[in-house]
Amino acid sequence: MKKLLLLALLAVTAQLVNAQDLKKVQTSLLIKRLEDAKTEIDKVVADPKQQGKPETFYWKASVYAELYQDAKLREKYPTAGKEADEAFKKYIEADASIALLKTKGAEGVFSIYRTSYQIGVKSFNEKKWEEAAANFKLAVEYSDMIFTNKWSNTNITFDTTSLLYLAYSNQNAGNAPEAAKYYSRLADNKVSGENYLDMYKYLADHFISTKNEANFKKYIAIAKELYPTHNWEESEIDYMDHNMSLAEKTQLYDKEDAAGTLSEIKYLEFGDIFTNAHHKDKSLDSSQERFYNLKSVDAYKKAFAKNTQNGIASFNVGVIYYNFFGEYDDQYAANIRAMQGLNADRPVEKDPKKKAASDAAFKLKLEPYKKANADMEKVLTENLDLSIEWLEKSYTILKAKAGRNSTEKSVINKTVDFLANMFAYKRDKMRGKDLKAMDAFDAKYKEYDALHGKF
Repeated sequence: MKKLLLLALLAVTAQLVNAQDLKKVQTSLLIKRLEDAKTEIDKVVADPKQQGKPETFYWKASVYAELYQDAKLREKYPTAGKEADEAFKKYIEADASIALLKTKGAEGVFSIYRTSYQIGVKSFNEKKWEEAAANFKLAVEYSDMIFTNKWSNTNITFDTTSLLYLAYSNQNAGNAPEAAKYYSRLADNKVSGENYLDMYKYLADHFISTKNEANFKKYIAIAKELYPTHNWEESEIDYMDHNMSLAEKTQLYDKEDAAGTLSEIKYLEFGDIFTNAHHKDKSLDSSQERFYNLKSVDAYKKAFAKNTQNGIASFNVGVIYYNFFGEYDDQYAANIRAMQGLNADRPVEKDPKKKAASDAAFKLKLEPYKKANADMEKVLTENLDLSIEWLEKSYTILKAKAGRNSTEKSVINKTVDFLANMFAYKRDKMRGKDLKAMDAFDAKYKEYDALHGKF
């Protein structure tokens, strides 16, 4: 009985010693004798009997959080912030109810939050992106604890600024997954304003590059709701362009075109996709390439139909027809060279009896080339005239436009050069055939040639 009583007394004594030690910690902390508080809590932590107890972790976290907050002591004890964070995490593990935080106070939590934020801002301004990200991450974790438990008298549920800094720091550090993670959290809460538009652009680009269709669609939908005047259709086209096959894009175009759901912008973007199809898919043969060029003409014409002041759309149509004309003209010239070659290689037949047969045989050799060029003459002229028609539309629109941007200036300068070349071609075709037509085409050539580099 005496032995049991002795053991009980020893246990009570140990508890009293522990309580007294923690009382010393509390007192030193209360009167801001932080190094004394550190000495006392370090003694408690060093006691094997006190290790693993929630109160030990709580008081260590509270003391070290204050050391971390004090600039001079933080310099003296550079691991204070890390140790405070580790102690708080161990405390929460040991006491899920966080009773001590609720009864004794969460000042240490606030200290870590404030200090991490301040150091994060300093690192951010010094462009130390990884260091800034680490500090803002800590600030976000502790601000979340504060707002979740309603320890602040504000009604906010998270610290928008810390989250934004954290995402931006990761973005600048090249850590795209982490940047997207924290931008997504802001977007999930529909944070908006002029300064946040780029955040939604970043998320769109990130989920395009990572081929994450679900998240791309989710955040584009939010972005459209918050920024309805921004052109999000370009991002949707970019997603399709990066993540769909050419056949799938063509199928989608036909489907949406038939449904009448394509806007001017989307028609333009599809036109660009079809124009550049041969760059994306090197396996396309000449007939397939022509198919996609005609698809692009269709798309650009429909973009122009949506907006008849779209000088870029009409220019694109004109250029494609110009390229078709150039291909036919090259074939036409190649046939002429082939006939000239046959003529140069033709042996001279001196025997009058054999000459008629030789001439007939030679004519048969030339006939396919002559027929090909006769057939080509019509389609060549058609594409030439269509190119002139659409390029003159572009010229008229852009000439009348005040404040042309750099793209429009480049386009109108190219337009007058194309038109000068084509009217020179038409003039030369009429030489010796139709003087009146030749003079008319020459006048148009001179009109456009005089405008070279004038815009």
